[in-house]
Amino acid sequence: MHTPVHKMSDRGLLALARHEGLVPAPYLDVKSVWTFGIGHTAAAGAPDPATMPRGMPADLDAAIRAAFRLFRADIVRYETEVARAVTVPLEPHEFDALVSFHYNTGAIARATLTRLLNAGDRKGAAAAFLNWVKPAAIVPRREAERDLFRDGRYPAGTIPVWAVDARGRVDFSRPVRSLTAEAALVLLNAGTAPVRTSILSPAAALAAAPIRVASAQLQPSKPAAPATALPGWFSRVLTFLNQLLWRS
Repeated sequence: MHTPVHKMSDRGLLALARHEGLVPAPYLDVKSVWTFGIGHTAAAGAPDPATMPRGMPADLDAAIRAAFRLFRADIVRYETEVARAVTVPLEPHEFDALVSFHYNTGAIARATLTRLLNAGDRKGAAAAFLNWVKPAAIVPRREAERDLFRDGRYPAGTIPVWAVDARGRVDFSRPVRSLTAEAALVLLNAGTAPVRTSILSPAAALAAAPIRVASAQLQPSKPAAPATALPGWFSRVLTFLNQLLWRS
């Protein structure tokens, strides 16, 4: 039985973050749009990545935390727009797939898959995910979203953190950090109540775990600097997000 859903599940949030990856400074995406963190662009609201300082930050941990705070704030808009566009009840995995699709395309209100879904054609809606496969590099993501929508199959793996240079070019040869699911959920839930803990281990649910590196070959991060020592632009981003969350 399909039930009303208006929020992404833990696994849905993690799947979306894995698809996007995390870049801790402004970068140019495949359409030459300035982007920051976990797929944040000016279209989602302030801050505008085009106005942010370029190049890898001195405090990588602070940048990662800022990216997750911004992602958490952004996702509410996309959840709301999917809930508004889809007029039939959804299972959690269907909703997660649709928000992931919309976060990437911004097309939930006009996509054929939405029209088919609202008409009761779930099979046709699943197939229509593959109407949105440009550029070609997006095909694996779209197939994963289709499989999630159709079969409830969530992708697994760590969340990569990629390096970026001052010109906004991302180095995809090797991540500078790989975040486990547990570490990512702690970051997603920082400062929120109730805390999402449905797929955390008991130990991780009880402790505010530090950002963990998935591979022993990667160097551990330096301790986060005190808030007063954060770069000015990170302080402004964090202040904006805190004000936004208090108003929500």
